[in-house]
Amino acid sequence: MKKIALISRSTLYDVPGGDTIQMLQTARHLAAWGYDATIHRTTDTLDYDRYQLFHFFNLTRPADILYHLDHIRKPIALTPILIDYSEYDRHHRTDTAGKLLRNIPESMTEYGKTVARWLRGKDAMRSMSYLWKGQQRSIRQVLSQTGMLLPNAEGEKRTIESTFGYAGPSAVIPNGIEPELFRSPADTEKDPLLVICAARIEGIKNQLQLIRALNNTKFRLILIGKASPNQQEYYEACRKEAGENISFVDHLPQQELVKYFARATVHALPSWFETCGLSSLEAAAMGCRPVISDRGYTRDYFGEAGFYCDPGNPASILSAVERAAVAEGTASLQQKIKTEYTWQQAVEKTAAAYSKITTT
Repeated sequence: MKKIALISRSTLYDVPGGDTIQMLQTARHLAAWGYDATIHRTTDTLDYDRYQLFHFFNLTRPADILYHLDHIRKPIALTPILIDYSEYDRHHRTDTAGKLLRNIPESMTEYGKTVARWLRGKDAMRSMSYLWKGQQRSIRQVLSQTGMLLPNAEGEKRTIESTFGYAGPSAVIPNGIEPELFRSPADTEKDPLLVICAARIEGIKNQLQLIRALNNTKFRLILIGKASPNQQEYYEACRKEAGENISFVDHLPQQELVKYFARATVHALPSWFETCGLSSLEAAAMGCRPVISDRGYTRDYFGEAGFYCDPGNPASILSAVERAAVAEGTASLQQKIKTEYTWQQAVEKTAAAYSKITTT
């Protein structure tokens, strides 16, 4: 079997997210296609000679990748997960970091955040070259050494091509679900007024505006997720503003999430930016109607079946929830997810992309 290193951020397990699930599922299913995949964090010490291919994740954090590029002489694949934080950071972030970010050029915001995490000891800086190369130049270097780009949406691919001039090989690999886990139990009745939001509690996910939208309405909102380590102030603001119809549940493994998805009628994730929102995809597979942000690439996944909202407008969020709560069933969307968006299909496409850049 060909050995592959899957490499992502140092906080992959400490602050789990959709990328954590994507990497775990990719590693799990690659064996069926003749690949032995090992997950590493960017801070791990790697035996570079051991692997035939290196697959990086999270282009938004190029500082994590630069160090390894100097040591790799084998093919490189890249899943970019390129999130645009600029609207939130510059216009809606109210903490000290937000005030500082508004006073620097937009092109410098991600650079400033990366350097700040390093100076505060919240993250490592293995390649000091990032300090003088900066964010944009570092991204371009990573892309220049990428043999196969694996974006999660067609819109993400177009953005990278237009913004950074990438013209190399690519294959769109949509996010997926585990159909055996995320299936609607026949004996569970949907609560027409129950709304779930499963995501890390942090500004980019926009739970505070969701709370403002649903506070003291007929709906019951359950927020599932823990606060990001550097967003405790945001989490406390959410708790403080939440009305009696809103409750909080700590981070749950996927096996526990299904119990909530089975009962909820609506899953709401009005993020400032989403590729698709993995929890939205999982919830929709179980019959929840997805209320989702109109920012990012969500339409690539949900098309006309999504209930889109303006994340900066609580009235827009509430309207989307109200429309979703009384809409007709989601059988067609559920079928689409189960036939087009599974991890087995995603990894089949990934393996096919690998075969174009690996040698025997």
